[in-house]
Amino acid sequence: MQPLAAGGVSWPLYTASVVAALLVTAVVLRLAARSTAAKARPPAGSLGWPLVGETLQFISAAYSSRPESFVEKRCLRYGKVFRSHLWGSPAVVSADAEASRAVLQTDASAFVPWYPRSLMELMGESSILVLGGALQRRVHGLAGAFFKSPELKARVTADMRGRLAAAMDAWRAAGDGAAVRVQDEAKSIVFRILVRALIGLEQGQEMNYLRQQFHIFIAGLISLPIKLPGTQLYRSLKAKKRMTSLIQKIIQEKRKDPCAASCDLIDVLMSNGSDELSLTDELISDNMIDFMIPAEDSVPVLITLAIKYLSECPLALQQLEEENMELKRQKSDVGETLEWTDYMSLTFTQHVITETLRMGNIISGIMRKAVRDVEVKGQNGVVIPKGWCVLVYFRSVHLDANVYDNPYAFNPWRWKERDMTVTTASSGGSFTPFGGGQRLCPGLDLARLQASIFLHHLVTNFMWVAQGDVVVNFPTVRLKRGMPIKVTPKT
Repeated sequence: MQPLAAGGVSWPLYTASVVAALLVTAVVLRLAARSTAAKARPPAGSLGWPLVGETLQFISAAYSSRPESFVEKRCLRYGKVFRSHLWGSPAVVSADAEASRAVLQTDASAFVPWYPRSLMELMGESSILVLGGALQRRVHGLAGAFFKSPELKARVTADMRGRLAAAMDAWRAAGDGAAVRVQDEAKSIVFRILVRALIGLEQGQEMNYLRQQFHIFIAGLISLPIKLPGTQLYRSLKAKKRMTSLIQKIIQEKRKDPCAASCDLIDVLMSNGSDELSLTDELISDNMIDFMIPAEDSVPVLITLAIKYLSECPLALQQLEEENMELKRQKSDVGETLEWTDYMSLTFTQHVITETLRMGNIISGIMRKAVRDVEVKGQNGVVIPKGWCVLVYFRSVHLDANVYDNPYAFNPWRWKERDMTVTTASSGGSFTPFGGGQRLCPGLDLARLQASIFLHHLVTNFMWVAQGDVVVNFPTVRLKRGMPIKVTPKT
């Protein structure tokens, strides 16, 4: 197992430094967990070792080439819903599509968001990830409507085309066989486009400064919960403070001179908070930072994984290329520029993206905390006791041979044959790459669009040879070497 370390603090040192503080709390929580479990009917399983529970085994598996092995072993022994003890809390883990869907669809009267301490510390109480009730619904609804708007999709499409054209000109200038790291290129392009859409910031020194600080910030999302100078969490909190200052400065300037139209997400949130649910500058700035995470992490990794899987599946790459070249020819014949609807109409390209989401599991799962005893899976189901956490583990469902034939094979054609749309709403809990329920990711359509545009311009302009890379799944999904390819322009 790789050492869990951040900011120069090793896992053994961390355990030694906090064991005294945690001992009493752990004993109390453990006794409370056993007492609560006796009254309710939690599923079979094990709470693991004192203090750490089964967290170390979970992390060890997450670092391996088969992260789902932790859950798989316990599913074989206890069933697809079992008890454990993770990240300092007694927990129920679900690898069952039906049970997972029930948790995702249940409202805040049953579950509230729960995350490891370092992430909770960095997100803050104003984050959409932890907000609840009417305020969460307002922020989520406004953001969702903004990300789905045709106006934003048209703007993002134009921005993507422009930035891809500049990047690809540089690749051509480097000559045949130019080396490109897909992950780095995708991050550079997507981050700047989404930040412009979120806060209206253009290319320049402030954009570069923001991205530099964001890199420091995001490194602490999964880190040791120690805020001492020199630790990763301390550095990340400082970086967030600097980003917040910059964004609040932008908000204050907008309040002095409001935009006539809703140009970016800040404008949308500012113009919809005139009642008791008024959105403060702090809440707006915190959520702008949260919404930047997909720009640096989720969307670029989706693009990178798609190119990795296509490189390993020549038949899929050939069909994707044929579909995109045909669209390009059709538009060229009539002298039209591709619109966002054209990219989204590419059926096989969407199947490739869907299959990449299923196999890649960029978000491996979500955690919630029960605010009361909650029964799932019908009358004969199990109970998640009050105060326990539940880990809805998407990865195990997406790679379940009972749900998907040959689940470890990249097979975009399965989505043509399956009686299932690519949206989470109708998947019955068996396809949830964007979460579900009231907290379904509001930017899912935009993520698909950006991936479609990147793939279209790559396959219609270049051939490439992949240099080989491996997927790292913890603490976040990424390609170890950034997915290096050697590109050759098409004549």
